[in-house]
Amino acid sequence: MPWQTRVSGVNSIFPIPGIRLSATAAQIRKIGRNDLVLIEIAQAASSAAVFTKNAFCAAPVLLCKQHLATSAARYLLINSGNANAGTGAQGLRDAQQCCAEVAKHTGCDPSQVLPFSTGVIGEPLPVPKINAAVPALLQGLSSDAWTAAAQAIMTTDTTPKLVSREFSVQGKRAVITGIAKGAGMIRPNMATMLAFIATDVTVSPAQLHSALQIAMDQSFNRITVDGDMSTNDSCVLIATGQGAARIESAPEALQFQQVLNETCAELAKMIVRDGEGATKFMSIQIREGKSNDECLQVAYAIAHSPLVKTAFFASDPNWGRILAAVGYAGLTQLDVGKIKIFLDDVCIVDNGARARSYTEAQGQGVMRQRDITITVRLGRGNHDATVWTCDLSHDYVRINAEYRS
Repeated sequence: MPWQTRVSGVNSIFPIPGIRLSATAAQIRKIGRNDLVLIEIAQAASSAAVFTKNAFCAAPVLLCKQHLATSAARYLLINSGNANAGTGAQGLRDAQQCCAEVAKHTGCDPSQVLPFSTGVIGEPLPVPKINAAVPALLQGLSSDAWTAAAQAIMTTDTTPKLVSREFSVQGKRAVITGIAKGAGMIRPNMATMLAFIATDVTVSPAQLHSALQIAMDQSFNRITVDGDMSTNDSCVLIATGQGAARIESAPEALQFQQVLNETCAELAKMIVRDGEGATKFMSIQIREGKSNDECLQVAYAIAHSPLVKTAFFASDPNWGRILAAVGYAGLTQLDVGKIKIFLDDVCIVDNGARARSYTEAQGQGVMRQRDITITVRLGRGNHDATVWTCDLSHDYVRINAEYRS
């Protein structure tokens, strides 16, 4: 199953038949930058979506769920600069007005428009600015506007996040392209992130939803920057059915799932690499656990530890902080005498104590790297799990202290 990965640059992105995009400047929060995106979806396409588990979910999340329950999506309207969260009933009415404006210009039903927002919480959505920009969005629709769309949905991101692949299903060509945004307020069960992924394969709605759930659990639900869960997290997967490939058998579903998993994982890793103020990318691998859940429990204890994250920022091999996080992760009947911990290939803890072969110079050498893998072998089972995170720097504090200024 050959495929090619294209990550950045408009010329290296595979357009998706049945998808057109547009970006424009509605001046929602910052003057002079694109901050509003429209994605047009062909009729008869299938869509699946997952959203934040935050109880204070934003108005657009609530409205998306309502619309998806009754209608097939034809347009996605995405704004940055304003989250439309913590805005109560007025926020819901504002999101509905924006959907109605798109419907008025396109002839679709308002329920076929899905709204998405990201930005500052608690401020009213500037509906007049958004609605005034809808004609320009419609006029600018193009199949080649993926890069412009990825740039327009950025908030504290420093770089757009795009992944595009050409692959084959039973010898038939297919394409998948996705964009995402996110840099802070990132934790499992999604993140302060938006992701929009499209493919030209034909797949049933039920299969599409299942495939998205599986991919999410191995990608966007395995990342954390700061342990904070957003109010607006959303991920949409669209299958236009306008390509030659059809997902009808188990082998075809497996091929498609593999490509979708890798696409989502690559986007998720881009979010972590662009974490607010991040200087290190850390893969936390937990091996030999009794269950997948307990492996994740240990991984997140390490990934969410401010002491661990600041040590990595300082390139300080203070491995005792990792050891402590494993200990307080909450595993029952943990035999610490069986635990081994590695920084890349360097064994720092062997059988629950400092490895005899370990030297500070070895640890220092690994810690200076941009990409670092922490491996913990629990010695109590055959389950594994991996979480991706980043360090915690001075700039993270500055960026979030100045977020509304």
